[in-house]
Amino acid sequence: MAEHPIGIPIQLEPLVIRVLAPNPSPYTYTGTQTHVVGTTDLAVIDPGPDDPAHIAALIRAIDGRPVTAIVVTHHHRDHSPATRPLQATTRAPIVGAAPFALDDASARADASFDADYAPDRVLVEGDTITGDGWTLAAIATPGHTSNHLAFALPETKALFSGDHVMGWSTTIVSPPDGDMAAYMASLEKLMGRDDRVYYPGHGEAIDKPQRLVRGMLGHRKQREGQILRLLRAAPQPIGRIVTQMYVGLDARLVPAAERSVLAHLYDLQNRGLVIEEGETWQIKN
Repeated sequence: MAEHPIGIPIQLEPLVIRVLAPNPSPYTYTGTQTHVVGTTDLAVIDPGPDDPAHIAALIRAIDGRPVTAIVVTHHHRDHSPATRPLQATTRAPIVGAAPFALDDASARADASFDADYAPDRVLVEGDTITGDGWTLAAIATPGHTSNHLAFALPETKALFSGDHVMGWSTTIVSPPDGDMAAYMASLEKLMGRDDRVYYPGHGEAIDKPQRLVRGMLGHRKQREGQILRLLRAAPQPIGRIVTQMYVGLDARLVPAAERSVLAHLYDLQNRGLVIEEGETWQIKN
């Protein structure tokens, strides 16, 4: 694993700086990575948690330059809360993913939703933000969340992939907001692009993105096949499916695995392949 210094601006390429937030965890890896795009005027992508040290690090990286936009890929608490203090300092508009209030009290494994996220402008597929020498184009990539966006930087063929494609792990797909069919379709969409590099919200830059996306599609299809084989053997609750599929999994990650298995099951159910009976799932005859 490469060095991940917290709060120190790392120049990834002439137009892109990365600043790591101090929020490492089993779900965020080394922490949330904020990306600063531009040279004379800037966009700040996913400013991260509302942590005073991280906000101070971002202000140092901005170094007095005007901020054209504070850009958000999705509304999880490790990505969007810093929009508010950063806007108070820079007066820049908050743009990107749509706000979303989810009425769901079920157990959740991924970062919880930022209920106070309030963009000044919601972006949709094809919308752009521009500055001096840079353009960010929104790409709808639902799946991890229903409102997830990636952002392409056509000047250098880079893509800011948020949590849709990460540099250290596959993303959590947690229903009801997370949707496996949408996630797979979004991966297929990215496969049709020719981006040079991905800069994810967590983990290293991805310099062979199409290869990784192809592998992620294959991995999810393999997981789907495992679930179907287990259910053909016998009806099973989600907990037993996870125990058999994820041997030796860190106990802290079991809830995440359960949510992703549930997402697969909902997808299979929608396709008419499985049914839910009480707390167990089984093949549909």
